[in-house]
Formats: sequence, C-alpha cells, structure tokens
Amino acid sequence: MKSDCSTSAAPFRGLGGPLRSSEPVRAAPARSPAVDLLEEAADLLVVHLDFRAALETCERAWQSLANHALPEEPAGTSLEVKCSLCVVGIQALAEMDRWQEVLSWVLQYYQVPEKLPPKVLELCILLYSKMQEPRAVLDVVGAWLQDPANQDLPEYGALAEFHVQRVLLPLGCLSEAEELVVGSAAFGEERRLDVLQAIHTARQQQQQEHSGSEEAQKPNEEASPSSLPFLYKLAQLFRWIRKAASSRLYQLRIRD
Repeated sequence: MKSDCSTSAAPFRGLGGPLRSSEPVRAAPARSPAVDLLEEAADLLVVHLDFRAALETCERAWQSLANHALPEEPAGTSLEVKCSLCVVGIQALAEMDRWQEVLSWVLQYYQVPEKLPPKVLELCILLYSKMQEPRAVLDVVGAWLQDPANQDLPEYGALAEFHVQRVLLPLGCLSEAEELVVGSAAFGEERRLDVLQAIHTARQQQQQEHSGSEEAQKPNEEASPSSLPFLYKLAQLFRWIRKAASSRLYQLRIRD
C-alpha cells in the first residue's frame, strides 16, 4: 500500500511562511510579567472600580520591572509599560481622594523630574491645577522644561504652553511665563503671539486688582492705630448725643 505523504509533508501556514525541517522552531518571546500586571491593574480600575487593588497591582508591576526586566523586549516597550502604570496609578490615587500623593508616587519610580514621561507630567499638571494647587508642580515642571534632553521632544511645546496656562499664569508668575515663551524655539510664531497676549491680559488684570486693593485699604487706614484718637473722640461725641437726647426726653416727660 502506498503511503500518502502529501498531507504529512504539507508546510504549516500562518507561521511566517513554510516551516522546513532544517529551520529551528522559534518560540514567541516571553512577555514581561509587568505587562500582565498592567492589564490586571487597568481591569481593576475601569471594570471593578477597585482603586486600592489597582494601585497595589501597579506597584507590584513596578517591582517586577525592577527585578525581571527581559533583555529581548523592544527598547520602547518598557518605557510604555512604565508610563501606562503611572497613568493607572495616578487615576487610582485621584479616585481615592489621595491626589496629594501623586507627585511623590511617580517620582519614587523616576527619581528625578527630568525623567518623567511627557504624558505623566501633563497629568500631574492637570490634576494639581484642577485641585487649585499648581504651586505643587511648579519646580518639577520647571526642572523638566529646562532639561536639554526634553527640549527636543515633540511634546515639549505643548507642555510648555500647558505649564504657562495652568501653572504660571494662575500663580502670577508672569515674568517667568514671558521668559519661557520668548526663549523657547518650541513655540511657533502664531502660538507665541497668542500666549504672549494671554500673559499681557493677565498682567493687566493683576494691575487692576492691585490698584483695587489699594483703594479698598484706604477706609481701613482710618481704623489703624494712628487714627485711634479720632475714633475715641467720635465715640465721646456719640455718648454726649445719647446723653443729651435722653436728658431732653426726660424733661419733656416731666412737663407733660
């Protein structure tokens, strides 16, 4: 009986071409445990709304990256995983009303502000400005923007403008804002003019508020310690008027 070898010898499809007996079988590269933990953390955050567990899972993933980094992974994979872990962790902390811990939490993994990914820095600016605490990120963002390695990133211009709008202008740091906008090549001419116009408007408002506060202080100056003799005389005058009025009313009652 003739054996049918056509089926057994047929090449396997879907593996990047025919698989020949002389070629070794290539296994798919092992995936970092941190990737699985990242997916688990995102699921806990979005689906189960278990924010504490999501944060703890992110921290386990960071620990896994530190201990079990795989050399065969593409260079950008680890950076993307770290950035995504920060995004999930920031959201989890915010949901638990622990937003004050966000900056210290991300810096414990990146060590210095200059190494923060642009997306993570943007989230920090957005969070702290939304909570009306932009001063908390002032120095961190300033250090990031001054680092020459970051100035070549495509996100630099958008982050610089975001810093001006969300941090420097609300804090009244107008000179610092102007210096950043004028001195940075990341701003196109049109955007530079728009941001400088916003700074000019903020300066006008600042001057108006300053002049208004000076006007509001003038009545208070009358109540300062130097004006106490005047207030004392005024009080004496009121007492004399009340005494005279009551005496006059008493006389009128007697006559009646």
